[in-house]
Amino acid sequence: MANLRKKLPPLTALTAFEAAARLSSFTRAATELGVTQAAVSRQIHLLEEDFGFPLFRRLHRKIELTEKGKLLSAAAGDAFSLIADTVADLRSDGPDDELAISATISFSHFWLLPRIAAFSRAHPEIKLRIITQDARTSIEASDVDLAIRYGTGTWSDGQAELLFEDEVFPICSADYLLTADPIRTPQDLVGHPLITSDIDDPTWTGWDEWLAAFSVKAPKKARGLRCSFYTEAIYAAMNGQGIALGWNRLVADLIQQTRLVRLTEASIRTRAAYFVVVPARKPKKESGRLFIEWLREVSAIS
Repeated sequence: MANLRKKLPPLTALTAFEAAARLSSFTRAATELGVTQAAVSRQIHLLEEDFGFPLFRRLHRKIELTEKGKLLSAAAGDAFSLIADTVADLRSDGPDDELAISATISFSHFWLLPRIAAFSRAHPEIKLRIITQDARTSIEASDVDLAIRYGTGTWSDGQAELLFEDEVFPICSADYLLTADPIRTPQDLVGHPLITSDIDDPTWTGWDEWLAAFSVKAPKKARGLRCSFYTEAIYAAMNGQGIALGWNRLVADLIQQTRLVRLTEASIRTRAAYFVVVPARKPKKESGRLFIEWLREVSAIS
């Protein structure tokens, strides 16, 4: 290393030369480097003295590289580009690399996004990418670093850690409650429009299962709105279109904000739970470990 330093000219002078050669201007090089034009000119003059020959031809209002200057410019440009690429690769492996998190639309919308700003404030160096999708894809075969899933916790593409279980109860808007017939028991729900969602998950709790838990038979022809996604069902309830089933963890904030009302103390525990899943065979990122720690802390209090 000592011999290498003796062979190389000063790095400051090389940096000034590379910028001036690339931009064909001492003035523009000075602007890019944040120094004066005189400082750039002085560094290049020192470099030329060290070599013993000129690197630029100073013409009227412009500069041109000499033949030897062109050789040095090509070598310096390649060297600086290699260093820049290597630094970028090293940084991409660090904790400030983008962390890709997959979550269902409803979990992302109602639980994760309202809370995630706290994580970003605690770890501003970590870039987050939130991928919202209800269709479950393999995290081993994708660029997802971790997934938050609702289910039983047994997935072949990753290792699952329980975040929290949940309970389900009927919800509606305050406006709907003011105009609707009184609702005191689960049986009273049958005469109201019951909002449903087409969730392709056998562990998801629907109206039939919820009412059956209280020995109430669901109407054969429900007159409530049918939605493709659970998120739509919640918004329909907030807009007074009927009664939906609320997952406590997902709607607790909306109830606290009085955008939704819990109709009864009657509730049932869900058959599944929320888990954070990490790929079994992918390298673990430090940013992922920090995010999971944060999830544990927040899950314990909200």
